[in-house]
Amino acid sequence: MSQGVDPSLARAASGLTIGVLLRQRARLHPERPAIIDGSRRFTYRVFNARANRLSAVLRALDIGRGDRVAILSENRAEYLELIFAAGKLGAIVCTLNWRLTDRELLHCVTLTEPRATFVSPLHRETARRLGEPMGRLIALGTEYEELLQRASDAEPEIMAEAEDGLVVIYTSGTTGHPKGALVSHRAEIGRMCLNTVEFDLAPGDGFIAWAPMFHMVSTDHALHALCLGGTVTVIPAYEPERMLDAVEQNPTWWFVVLPGMIEDLIGAIRRCGTVPKGIKLIGAMADLVPRHQLAEITTLLRAPYANTFGSTETGLAPASVGRVPIGKGPARLSKIPSACCAIRLIDLADNDVADGTPGELILRGPTVFSG
Repeated sequence: MSQGVDPSLARAASGLTIGVLLRQRARLHPERPAIIDGSRRFTYRVFNARANRLSAVLRALDIGRGDRVAILSENRAEYLELIFAAGKLGAIVCTLNWRLTDRELLHCVTLTEPRATFVSPLHRETARRLGEPMGRLIALGTEYEELLQRASDAEPEIMAEAEDGLVVIYTSGTTGHPKGALVSHRAEIGRMCLNTVEFDLAPGDGFIAWAPMFHMVSTDHALHALCLGGTVTVIPAYEPERMLDAVEQNPTWWFVVLPGMIEDLIGAIRRCGTVPKGIKLIGAMADLVPRHQLAEITTLLRAPYANTFGSTETGLAPASVGRVPIGKGPARLSKIPSACCAIRLIDLADNDVADGTPGELILRGPTVFSG
């Protein structure tokens, strides 16, 4: 008897998608809070039903597997609803950076050719200026809610497969225009598993999504928390008082703080007298933070600082395992490779360089983008 395995069957058996994970959480924990967005509170049952309704809206617009939709918005619950709704259908969400100029945004839109763009009131005029390349414009707020209300909340057939694109997140464009990194369901779930292995993410852990969702730091982390049954607190932008209030109200998995904002946040913590309810991890890119600030912010928030090195294309996999202990400002901040990937440093001829010699980093693993 042949011991071979039909590759198509193997792919089908391993083809987990985020739509399946949300549906499962809604069944297991229907009344657990999924989203806190200002005065709005959505349980998993309600959040999943809203995602299902939005899937029906997308289908009515003839948007399906492989099609792109865009969103131009500050952080809000609808951002996550759209990613899950599109993810159930196999459609791809392009997360547009509202800080870009019109010319840069037009480049990003032209790259992906969205069939429709969801836009918040804050950015409606920008979307109108960009015109036809944005596809159909759907306004978040009244129009969006009316579309959901008229749609069915029945569970759609999950059309996505593991290697289908889930989101396009645009890079910073340090070598020219921003580039669109296509992150698949497989890569997103791989990043979630990496966070459980290396970054202490556990089922039920909460996350505060204040950093822009057009970056991976909020999009990845919020999706992972929701897929594992945690509560995501959505904050539109850097608003220190709201962020610190959330830290006091809810146990938090990873409280993201970034170089350049830490001095201001330290001042806000002292003014507010913040006492965290419990944070497992804070920070990113420790090597870009003054050492005395590392010592101070970890002491005030009572959590170690993540010494990360990752990218939109790879997630945190390359070398983000290191931690700065509470109250410390170490002189050396060497990076530690993840156990969930294979990395090499190579020269121009693709040969491994000797230890201690600079080289180009190449990476293989389940978190890597699709192209």
